[in-house]
Amino acid sequence: MRQHVNPLSKNFLEIEPIPPLNQIFENKNLPLHLDIGCAAGDYLFELALSNANWNYLGIEIREKLVLNANLKMKSMENKNLYFSFSNANNLFDGSNNNSLINATSSISLNFPDPWFKKKHHKRRVIQPKFINYLSSSMRIGSLIFIKTDVKELFDYMENTISDCANFKKLSLRDIKVSESFNPNKIKTNREKYVILNKLNIYESIYINI
Repeated sequence: MRQHVNPLSKNFLEIEPIPPLNQIFENKNLPLHLDIGCAAGDYLFELALSNANWNYLGIEIREKLVLNANLKMKSMENKNLYFSFSNANNLFDGSNNNSLINATSSISLNFPDPWFKKKHHKRRVIQPKFINYLSSSMRIGSLIFIKTDVKELFDYMENTISDCANFKKLSLRDIKVSESFNPNKIKTNREKYVILNKLNIYESIYINI
């Protein structure tokens, strides 16, 4: 069951900048992966514990989930994980977090809320303005991974990203998994559910050129 939170609510207009990387990670020089819509953080916990060669930052719009994830994180030995409560579209819109996105090697959007009604499409996390911002702020060669079980949403995300000339779609064969943020091919809880129920998964990877 998806828990709906309206990202356009005034509650998400006030943005608290994410601390400098050297304050939240033990080694700020590791490649950084950003997971937008990380929910309770289970996926990122698995990634961070299984791969100490990357730093992981989760962005989630449901504050309670972030508070619980940060409490759980305090017991970790690895210091390569951090969670932030925010609407991603606002987080990087004219804030002090521009240097963060510039340092990001890859971004994942896994099974985002589809907001099925057309009048609610403006609530989807992938918006033209957001993609244009990423294209101008992310480093050349950085990647965006999208994944969903909703075909209509997948088509919308693909069209929105493809409309930006700075992003080029890659084949899955073009990615060296062993060097990616997810070398062990860990799956999100939603992906496990979709596979268990034999539903379709749609995914694409884009590179900033």
